[in-house]
Amino acid sequence: MYKLMTPGPTQVLENVRMSRSLACTNPDLDTEFVEFYKETCELISSLLHTKNETLILNGEGILGLEAACASLTEANDKVLILDNGIYGKGFADFVNIYQGVPEIYHADYKHTLNVDDLAAYLKDHHDFKYATVVHCDTPSGMLNDISRICPLLKQYNILTVVDSVSAMFGEPLDVDQFQIDLLCGGSQKAVSAPPGLTFVTISDDAKKAIKNRRTPIASFYANLKLFENYYETKWFPYTMPISDIYGLRTAFNNIAADHKLLNRHKIIGEATRNTLQAAGIKLHLESGFSNTVTVFDTPDQVHTEWILDKMKSEHGIMLAGSFDDLAGKVIRIGHMGANATISNMIETLSALDTVLRELNVSLHVSLSEYFLHYVNSNPA
Repeated sequence: MYKLMTPGPTQVLENVRMSRSLACTNPDLDTEFVEFYKETCELISSLLHTKNETLILNGEGILGLEAACASLTEANDKVLILDNGIYGKGFADFVNIYQGVPEIYHADYKHTLNVDDLAAYLKDHHDFKYATVVHCDTPSGMLNDISRICPLLKQYNILTVVDSVSAMFGEPLDVDQFQIDLLCGGSQKAVSAPPGLTFVTISDDAKKAIKNRRTPIASFYANLKLFENYYETKWFPYTMPISDIYGLRTAFNNIAADHKLLNRHKIIGEATRNTLQAAGIKLHLESGFSNTVTVFDTPDQVHTEWILDKMKSEHGIMLAGSFDDLAGKVIRIGHMGANATISNMIETLSALDTVLRELNVSLHVSLSEYFLHYVNSNPA
């Protein structure tokens, strides 16, 4: 078994694993489970600082993204796709599937989205039903400032759909203050539960848009309207994955009890980036660094797979490459959720230091020593 230091799935704490082994009731018939589900959803809403309803869906994080688009999109609806990363542009696929018309706003893939440039664009281009934005674009580690982007879009009555699967609980997130209509999260990132669940928060404006559609939603499983009045009727549209939700509840209890979670992510993210730069390793991005994942360019004289394979076979640690345009070009270290501890990072960086030196990559500092010095100089 490898130590997971990937940007999702992440390590799962023992109490989460044990919660998933609890005896199951029948979630279709037992009204106590309906209460448990609703209370878990309310806990998620509170942790995301919103009065909006949260729904837990039986599927990996991509289901939440598709459900948002499926539930909002009708034929010929114009949708603004904010694209400065692989996942950002990927939203256009969902819009096309449901016969919407995506308009892609292309931005620099090495820099965080420039909000002033977007504001200038929106003055003459704002006839959109909704817009999509990725909070942290995991393939590159790009972080976008949704605290400014979403309120800007709402000035033009554009609904906001945010993918924060890889950022939430590692980066500050206030749904109501940021004016997010549909926020999508996943179990396997900083939440640190196993993959398999997604959750969405839905604003009143989003519910109104879904309710007032001209045509039926062209999906069953990705149809958020099917959950309307589930609590009053004590009826789910499909059988809930009860063991997964037991584990998810414990994972969110862990988050609620961890009052230094965001600060720890901040210190570890900064320390990791500073360490790699001090060693002479080039970070992939030039701005927009997420505190949940660090991405660096593979040194010229080696191959990405050499590094990943040696980390696994010789040190038992799994890092990640990337895909699409970044396949074979970068290495990703996931320091989110249960991964984000000082001890995990020291072990990971010590192993990475050994692997890189064995591959004749020159390093200016000891990765683990520099990291520890940085953290001790900037305590959480």
